[in-house]
Amino acid sequence: MPNLVSNSTPPETATAPAPPGPGSVPVAADDGPAFDIEGFSLWYGPRQALDGITIRIPARRVTAIIGPSGCGKSTFLRALNRMHELTPGTRIAGSLRFFGEDLYAPAVDPVVVRRRVGMVFQKSNPFPTMSIEENVLVGLRLNGVRDRAFLQGRLEESLRMAALWDEVKDHLRRPGTSLSGGQQQRLCIARALAVQPEVLLMDEPCSALDPLATAKIEELIQQLRLRFTVVIVTHNMQQAARCSDRTAFFYLGKLVEYDDTRRIFTTPANPQTEAYVSGRFG
Repeated sequence: MPNLVSNSTPPETATAPAPPGPGSVPVAADDGPAFDIEGFSLWYGPRQALDGITIRIPARRVTAIIGPSGCGKSTFLRALNRMHELTPGTRIAGSLRFFGEDLYAPAVDPVVVRRRVGMVFQKSNPFPTMSIEENVLVGLRLNGVRDRAFLQGRLEESLRMAALWDEVKDHLRRPGTSLSGGQQQRLCIARALAVQPEVLLMDEPCSALDPLATAKIEELIQQLRLRFTVVIVTHNMQQAARCSDRTAFFYLGKLVEYDDTRRIFTTPANPQTEAYVSGRFG
């Protein structure tokens, strides 16, 4: 497993991104969690958004984060790849380890973190001036990859992993924004996968999609879990139940309950969790 310190290879001479492919060495069940988080709190200026979160997120599994609006779900997701730091005035306390490494150690490069921990946002955001091909490969090009054969191979591989290749292979020069909403979201997934992260974070990836497009994204999530650690934030209880192996219920910035998804939705230990998943509030 590579460390989180910045790669020293000059971009102009690089032929591949710093991290290795996620499928090269399977993560065994006893290799420990992808994320080991203890007593983690986060503030935006004076406002506390997360309060003492302790959770272990398993590798090569799908973990769903559920809870009402404003409970800290998206903030927690962004803390997993330090994207919250793009907001001025944030500060943290506690421990957050990624495959055993301190994600917030002084020597850790946030750019490397975000390369290893990819993210797909709620609203599909293909770059409007770029073609389908350019959208997928932009991360690799920014990392200094110039080998055309390598780029073309990664383009096809990423689009296939995103279940989009057969739909776009004859139209790669068309703008990414020419695709349907569901296709655009899968294009954004392909873009995240192109740099071969170890983790894929998904923040409400289906909230703006119709049922057919949602079904395709959910099917894709099940395929991705064979190679990646997936953490998904969703308001959709049925989606969490269908897609995830484990589910965490957040409320008012705190982790209320975390367990196997089946248990969370059938026999939760906390009455507050039961009230939420049964629709009595939220």
